Amino acid sequence: MIYFDNASTGGFKPDGVVIATVAALKFCANPGRSGHKLSLACLERVYACRKQLCTFFNAYSYDRVIFTKNCTEALNIAILGVIKEGDEVVTTVAEHNSVLRPLERLKDNGITVKYAPLDGDGNIDVKALAELVTDKTRAVIMTLASNVTGAAPDVKAVRKSIPEHCLLICDGAQACGHIKIDMKSLKIDALAVAGHKGMLGIQGSGALIFSERINPAPVLYGGTGSESHSLKMPDFYPDALESGTLSYPAVVSLGEGTLYLRQNMQKNGEKILKLTTYLCENLCKIDGLKMYSKPNPFGIVTFNLDNVQAEVASSVLSEKYGICVRGGLHCAPLMHKALNSEGLVRASVSAFNSINECDQFVRAVTEISEATADDLQQGF
Repeated sequence: MIYFDNASTGGFKPDGVVIATVAALKFCANPGRSGHKLSLACLERVYACRKQLCTFFNAYSYDRVIFTKNCTEALNIAILGVIKEGDEVVTTVAEHNSVLRPLERLKDNGITVKYAPLDGDGNIDVKALAELVTDKTRAVIMTLASNVTGAAPDVKAVRKSIPEHCLLICDGAQACGHIKIDMKSLKIDALAVAGHKGMLGIQGSGALIFSERINPAPVLYGGTGSESHSLKMPDFYPDALESGTLSYPAVVSLGEGTLYLRQNMQKNGEKILKLTTYLCENLCKIDGLKMYSKPNPFGIVTFNLDNVQAEVASSVLSEKYGICVRGGLHCAPLMHKALNSEGLVRASVSAFNSINECDQFVRAVTEISEATADDLQQGF
């Protein structure tokens, strides 16, 4: 089996992540919810992971590193917990439904949403985005890397082009762990992190990291282990946003993935760029294939074939060739509309993949491109 679906979830984890996760499963308690030594030891490990993430992203304060079960939850907290009735928001057509759907829900509460288009090269149009921002704009919400094409906006240019009062909330699902993200330097107010992709943690791990300029209200209410006498949520972070039992193994895995990346991110990034470049250069030679990606450090390579729908091609790649990719809209409907696409095949590689696997993939796509309708119907 060749795993080329890393943009959905990382298929391979470093040994250190696996070992740390297994250890956490074998010997753990509820972090900070009890007063015994094991509970307190787990709480200390959670705070160590919090500090690791704060350092890794050059964030503002470790108590404003909130652990979530994924990037979607982090984005929901950032959006639903910050954007209020009457606010104006500027986002982009490149966004995932984790941004689009919470904003759509908030339209019922009277918020205004504007969508920045793509430019002629398929990137977010920074100039057009800046022109949409007004004195009433509460926040710009944008992805740091498209999960459809791997295109990345110029974050510095965006921040420079919008007013100081305007919050910058970023979806880091596809970017975190692949490129350096310095929150202070880029003046990012909130960063949503998917732990199970480029950050190399396990599924169920994620984080929201934010500055002192925003104070998200809880979107989930429950036990925190603190202020238990009160029927109201604590008014301090991280407790205000971390109701219920944390997934201790997931947090530990994310912390261990962060440690691994501190030593290996540059090397991994160079390999991923090499693999995506190799795929782009060789896939574009196939007759009837249209590329939608350029070489990128996020491992994303998307295309379509004239003779077969993306979902069908993905199914054939899985069933006949043992290659895992994703076909369809990738939960980013406005991006596909902007690209005039009804669905694309997305291969997404990691540093654990190889050139040999890329060669096998190119051969498989070539055979599919040459297949007849009857061949495809019969699974040839």
